[in-house]
Amino acid sequence: MTEEKEIILTKEGLHKLETELEHLKSVRREEVAERIKQAIAFGDISENSEYEDAKNEQAFIEGRILTLEKTLKNARLMEETDIRTDVVSLGSKVTLQEVKSKREVTVLLVSSVESKLKDGKISDESPVGRAILGKKVKSTVQVEAPAGIIKYKIMKVEK
Repeated sequence: MTEEKEIILTKEGLHKLETELEHLKSVRREEVAERIKQAIAFGDISENSEYEDAKNEQAFIEGRILTLEKTLKNARLMEETDIRTDVVSLGSKVTLQEVKSKREVTVLLVSSVESKLKDGKISDESPVGRAILGKKVKSTVQVEAPAGIIKYKIMKVEK
């Protein structure tokens, strides 16, 4: 049996996953069960698209529940003391400057389960995340992107 990888989550990320799990178990399961019940009431289920759709949705929900339970089982809440300001670590708020354009962007480095680029949360497993993890302020890193190599300078690391 393989040991599962520990997943370090922010307080916000942990709360979000717990809330989603509770919603799936207490609300969505009930809704889908009711849809299946109604579809069965239509009669012949062999050609019943409502029944098939509901069963597919049920499978998706149950799969998501299992994924969330596994994630939460292996989760550890990130402590304030885990976040460093001398080097980029999980939970660090990092200001990067693209070397070529001098354009700055600030990102929060998080685990892959809570990354959301539009919210400025990047995964430690992403190309940028891997490049900056463990690096110090004023370091320059290279990120391989579809458009080519992009160089960033780490301007600031905060909690």
